Amino acid sequence: MGELGVFELIGVPPQALFGQLLLGLINGAFYALLSLGLAVIFGMLNVINFAHGAQYMMGAFGAWLLLKYCGIPYWGALAVVPLVVGAFGVVLERLFLSRLYHLDHLYGLLLTFGLAIIFEGVARYMFGASGVTYDNPLPGGVNLGFMFLPWYRAWVIVFSLAVCLSTWFMIEKTKLGSYLRAAVERPDLVQAMGINVPLMITLTYGFGVALAALAGVLAAPIYSVTPKIGSEIIIVVFAVVVIGGMGSILGSIITGFGLGIVEGLTKVFYPEASNIVIFVVMAIVLVARPAGLFGTAK
Repeated sequence: MGELGVFELIGVPPQALFGQLLLGLINGAFYALLSLGLAVIFGMLNVINFAHGAQYMMGAFGAWLLLKYCGIPYWGALAVVPLVVGAFGVVLERLFLSRLYHLDHLYGLLLTFGLAIIFEGVARYMFGASGVTYDNPLPGGVNLGFMFLPWYRAWVIVFSLAVCLSTWFMIEKTKLGSYLRAAVERPDLVQAMGINVPLMITLTYGFGVALAALAGVLAAPIYSVTPKIGSEIIIVVFAVVVIGGMGSILGSIITGFGLGIVEGLTKVFYPEASNIVIFVVMAIVLVARPAGLFGTAK
């Protein structure tokens, strides 16, 4: 049976199937980047950063502001916005989160949830509920025969995967990463080696926030840049993190891309379930393996 016969058998045109797979990979790229930032922050600080979606939104609006008022195009925003928003995250950590580390996780979650509401309200006041639009920096694409592949969407998938794998390599395979992992288990020992653990924790939070802002810059040309762009995705991202395993770097990457593909395939074969399939998977995983697919029980 040929390829067309296979598609006839399952009753799905190849353009629809591969188109939804592409959308699934796009969504998976953002799920992976955002859940990676959450995993880095939780793994190092034990803080459930509910402001992550708002920081993703700040990255998208930051790219638009740089273009409109400073003339800095998309490629410059990729470098500038994560640094600026990450620095803002450093300030937040020093002013607020650093005071909560000796308390229950719930306090950090409530604080970051409140900050997310504030940031979204400020964005709504400044830009309006409808938000703004950001032009595609890589127009056009290539016709592969079975589907049309836009250049920008291909770039997002490749670039986000490269960032995710680079972050995993840095944390798991370098000396800096070994210090970070050791600081989680034995901060007193790492401090005794002359390493400034509080500064390392602060910069780690800033790095996690910068990953969220980077995802926001990548999202700006694809999605409508509105104040709710973060709150609309963060619940799904938290589900991805839970499925992969809280604090698991590799788990966040594999699960992010994998669940994006699952979501895309669900839109092809059973569209009514596409909005809940990730949460169904989360429920099954929590029953079978409460620590997540790549997490470890403590």
